[in-house]
Amino acid sequence: MRTCNELGITSIAVFSEADRGALHVRMADEAYLVGTAPARSSYLNIQAVVDAAVRARADAVHPGYGFLSENPEFAARCREAGIIFVGPPVEAIRAMGDKTEARKLMLAAGVPMAPGTPDAVSTAEDARAAAEAIGFPLLIKAAAGGGGKGMRIVRSYNDLNSSLESATREAAAAFGDGRVYIEKYLERPKHVEIQIMADAHGNVVHLYERECSIQRRHQKIVEECPSPVVDETLRDAMGEAAKKAAQACGYVGAGTVEFLLDGRDFFFMEMNTRLQVEHPVTEMVTGTDLVAEQIHVADGEHLSFSQKDLSMNGHAIECRVYAEDPTLGFLPDPGTVVRHAPPAGNGVRVDSGVDEGSEIPLHYDPMISKVIAWGRTREEAIRRMKRALGEYRIAGVQTTIPFCRFVMDHPAFRDGTFSTHFIDDFFSPDALGGDVRDRNLASAVATALVARRNGAAAEASGVESGGWSAWAVRRRRNSRPR
Repeated sequence: MRTCNELGITSIAVFSEADRGALHVRMADEAYLVGTAPARSSYLNIQAVVDAAVRARADAVHPGYGFLSENPEFAARCREAGIIFVGPPVEAIRAMGDKTEARKLMLAAGVPMAPGTPDAVSTAEDARAAAEAIGFPLLIKAAAGGGGKGMRIVRSYNDLNSSLESATREAAAAFGDGRVYIEKYLERPKHVEIQIMADAHGNVVHLYERECSIQRRHQKIVEECPSPVVDETLRDAMGEAAKKAAQACGYVGAGTVEFLLDGRDFFFMEMNTRLQVEHPVTEMVTGTDLVAEQIHVADGEHLSFSQKDLSMNGHAIECRVYAEDPTLGFLPDPGTVVRHAPPAGNGVRVDSGVDEGSEIPLHYDPMISKVIAWGRTREEAIRRMKRALGEYRIAGVQTTIPFCRFVMDHPAFRDGTFSTHFIDDFFSPDALGGDVRDRNLASAVATALVARRNGAAAEASGVESGGWSAWAVRRRRNSRPR
């Protein structure tokens, strides 16, 4: 929305009943209700979102990070309605959304792949044949989705059949598609992704790598650019492989090609056909506005930069702040954010979806914000991130801030030797100790003070407490792009 405002474009939000008072609704120039709280009734309701765009006379739809952002049916419906989809062509989303088809496409394009099955595996006999050809340990993965759903690690024939059955059931429940495939499981890889940008005129560039190995539940929580273990030779090789992947599927717009890095060997994992949550670290290091570039490319323009125009300046780290309790296996902790005082200062950026009084509902991803710290060196970026996390004050819900502070101080993070198993290898709730106890006490005190303040304010004004409910919608000139 901020980028749209800078470009003179009216921003139009959609919201569910649960998000009627959300920050994005209040920031937008216009806002439209699309359904009740459950995502399937609102944000995942293709017809409701397209209808809202038509009612708003929108020229384009930016699909964001999640929900319908990689749904080819949604992109197709936007196109049918005469609305620009700020993303890749429908065909590219379909090609890269099906993991088995993407593997075939990447193999044909010469992109490095881990050993695995080219097609979905459905029978015990096929699974055993694959295991004999590839060797243990194996990874069974859903063909139609990611995020750890429909994924099983298999270390012996004894577990093969039961793992195949459970992965198939879970994939069917999560994605409506029970197909799974098998590939070699790498024991201690790093997760390194390449940001790419392409236009409709055949120009493709990569904007270097992001290190994304620190994860919980196969989902990222700390990211940085550049990776501490990627040198110029490896960077060039991975960047060129990512460009090949984009060209192979006729890609247009911003996308991310994800690789598993094993020593100096890297293997294609998947392509995210959308903007990533962690894109700010790339923006801070390269000096680009990826959202603005997305919009220009979607409008048919050429990329505003070539590969030779791009360079990296310094180092950036992002910590995702979730309403989760790290001491309880990162379980979500929904509730009211009664205090939200984000850090500021030189080299610190905070992208937040909440403010004081915001609700973190049960229905959606519990992310509160992203803290990004830039430094001239990685060490300076780490020190700045530690300072920013120390300044950040949130009360009312538990957060991942204590865990992120733990990461910044850990020797494996400092020397870059961590893998995707960082939490399994190094973290336990006891490691947070007094950090969580102190923040729990601060949260309880802040909650009590806010409740007392709100009660006093309500008594003075003669109205019931319970937060504001009124919000304004401001229309701008009809001639402005929407």
